Order: sequence, then C-alpha cells, then structure tokens
Amino acid sequence: MKKIEHLGIAVKNMEDSNALFEKLLGVAPYKQEEVASEGVLTSFFKNGPNKIELLSATEPNGPIAKFLEKKGEGIHHVAFEVEDIVSEMERLKVEGFTLLNEKPKKGADNKLVAFVHPKTANGVLVELCQEIKE
Repeated sequence: MKKIEHLGIAVKNMEDSNALFEKLLGVAPYKQEEVASEGVLTSFFKNGPNKIELLSATEPNGPIAKFLEKKGEGIHHVAFEVEDIVSEMERLKVEGFTLLNEKPKKGADNKLVAFVHPKTANGVLVELCQEIKE
C-alpha cells in the first residue's frame, strides 16, 4: 500500500454537506460523481495532498443508506492507493483478511476498487484503490 488515498465520510444530505466541507476546508469540491452500481453519490475535496470523499445514498437499500441507518453520519472507510490491486487482494487473503469483492470493480474518481471486510480489520472498512490507466 502506497499511501492513504482518501477518507470516505457518509452524509445524509450532499448539498448541505458540500456547503459545510467547503466552509471547513476553504475549497469547493473538485468532482461529483454518481456510482449507480453502488447506489451512491460522491463528492471529492482536496486538502493539500489529501482527499476527502463525501458519500450519500441514492438507493434506499444501498450500502451507504444501510450504513447511515445503522451508524449515522461519519467516517465510512479509509482508502489506500495500491500499485496492483489484484496482487494486493491476493496478499491480503493470504494474510487472513476477508475481502468483500472477488475481483476489483469500477469505482468513483477513475479507480478500480475492492474492499476489506471491517470484521477482519478492527471494525474499519478498508478500500483498495488503483488508478485506471487509459
């Protein structure tokens, strides 16, 4: 794992949360994107070399809606940048981690993504991210 790629924060209302984080960080989001397959709307902010991803539900039974219902707003996941997502997934399986994905899938912000089950990572949902090279 190369570095923390971003922190994901689940929010109930994207418009209100964008305004809040714009005031907090002093910058507007640089990108908003819907990932229909996951039932989520994302909004990305840059803060120096760091990124924050806000996530709001677009589907009432999607993972973000379920998270918000169970835990409320707050940190949803920590994402790590990886060079080779497939080999990193294999390495983590060998180390005993449970993955939520059999293979990487297309995520937001031009990334291939896969997730590590929080039950095997001290309650933290971990996302692996690899830049899609075009």
